[in-house]
Amino acid sequence: MTTTVPPHLVGNYAPVTGELTTSDLPVTGAIPPELTGWYLRNGPNPRDAASSHWFLGEGMVHGVRLEGGRATSYRNRWVRTNCTRSYDENGSRDLTAGVANTHVVRHAGRTFALVESSFPYELDLRRGHELDTVGPYDFAGRLSTPMTAHPKTCPVTGELHFFGYGGFAPPFLTYHRADADGELVISRPIDVPAHTMMHDFSLTAAHVVFLDLPVVFDAGRARSRTGGMPYGWDAEYGARLGVLRRDDPHGEVRWLPIDPCYVFHTLGAHDDGDRIVLRVVRYPHSYAPDLGQAPASLWRWTIDLATGTVAEQQLDDRPCEFPRIDDRLAGLAARHGHVTSTSGPNQPERPAALLRYDLGTGSVSRHDFGPGRSPAEASFAPADDRPGGPGWLITYVYDAATDASDLVILDADRLADPPVATIRLPRRVPNGFHGNWLSDH
Repeated sequence: MTTTVPPHLVGNYAPVTGELTTSDLPVTGAIPPELTGWYLRNGPNPRDAASSHWFLGEGMVHGVRLEGGRATSYRNRWVRTNCTRSYDENGSRDLTAGVANTHVVRHAGRTFALVESSFPYELDLRRGHELDTVGPYDFAGRLSTPMTAHPKTCPVTGELHFFGYGGFAPPFLTYHRADADGELVISRPIDVPAHTMMHDFSLTAAHVVFLDLPVVFDAGRARSRTGGMPYGWDAEYGARLGVLRRDDPHGEVRWLPIDPCYVFHTLGAHDDGDRIVLRVVRYPHSYAPDLGQAPASLWRWTIDLATGTVAEQQLDDRPCEFPRIDDRLAGLAARHGHVTSTSGPNQPERPAALLRYDLGTGSVSRHDFGPGRSPAEASFAPADDRPGGPGWLITYVYDAATDASDLVILDADRLADPPVATIRLPRRVPNGFHGNWLSDH
C-alpha cells in the first residue's frame, strides 16, 4: 500500500530537521556596510515532519546576521510554544496554545513570533541567546484575545495597532492598540455577525479599516478529524470594509459593502481627503473546493467617505502574493510596493520573480532569479533615514536544482540589476510566510 505525501510536505515545502548555527557565511558580491542587524523569517516546520495543513506546522525562524559587510552567522530555531488543544470542554480558549509560525515583528524593544490564533511568543535576540524562546506574551495580563500576525506600527506615534478574532461566541473581533512603550492602552470589541477568517487589515493616519470577508468558521470542519483548516467560503455572508476613526477608537465602525472576495494581505493604505485608498492582493474566492483555487492579483479599493461607496479596480493581472512597502510609511502614501510574483495556472512559462510597482505611475520593474530559483517574501531594508528613500530588498531564494537556499540582497531602485550580494546558506530554507529586517540602529 502506497502512502501519498501531501503537497505541503514535499519539495521546498518539506520541513527541515534539527537546529543549526553556522558562522561566516560565503558571500558573492558585497553586502552593504549600512546593513547591521538580523534578517528573520518565520514559517511552518512541523517537528514530527507531518501536519494536516501547511498553515498548521510549528513555527521555525530562520535568521541571518549581517554586520560590517559580513554575513556573520545563520541560525534556525523552532519557536517553543504550548501546542496543547486550543479549547477546553466549555469552549474556553487557552491563548498560549499555538504554533507561532506566521510572522516576526519588533515593538518597544521586544521581538515577537506571531500566529493569529494565540498570544504572541517573545524571542530573545541577546548575544548568546539569539532566537531562544522567552515565552508567551500577554501585555502584562491586558491582552485577552489572540493577536493578528499582521500588526501595524504607526511611524508618527510609534503605536502598534492590531486585532484579535475568532471564538465560538461574540465578540468575534477586538481592536487593540499598544503605545510606543509597549503598554496595551485600547481593547475595543467590534460587533460582527460571525467568526470570519480576518488575516490582515489596513491602517492610515486617521483610520483603521477592517476586512469582513466571506471565509467563515465552519463548525462541521472543526469537528471533523481531518485536521484541516476549519473555514469555508460562504458567498451569502457578503463582504464589507469597516472604517473606524483612530481619534475615536470606541466610536462607530462604518461598514461599506464590496464584491465578495478574499484578501490575505494588504499593500499599504492612506487617507486622501474624504477618501481612503487601500491596495490589496485580492482572490476572487478562497476555501471553496468546488470553485478551484483562483490566483490573487493586485487591486485598489478607494473608499469614498462622503458617498459611502467603494470603487474597486484591478491594477495588474499577474498572480502575486506577499505585498510589502517600506514599513516606515505604514498609514501614509507610499510610492512603491513590492510583491512576489508566481507563475499562476494560466502562465506556467512565467518564472517566479519580485515585482516593484510605482504606485503613482503604474510602471513595474522586475527581478528574475533564473530557472528553478524561487524567491520568498522580500522585506525592505532602508539605506538612510528618509522614509520612501533608497534601500534594499532582502529575501530567501530556493534553488530547485541544488535543493539549497541563498539570502539575496537587491537594490530596490535598480531591481532588474544583478543582486548586490548573494549569501550561501548552510541549509535549505523551506517555503514560509513573513519576516523582517531588524536593524540594530
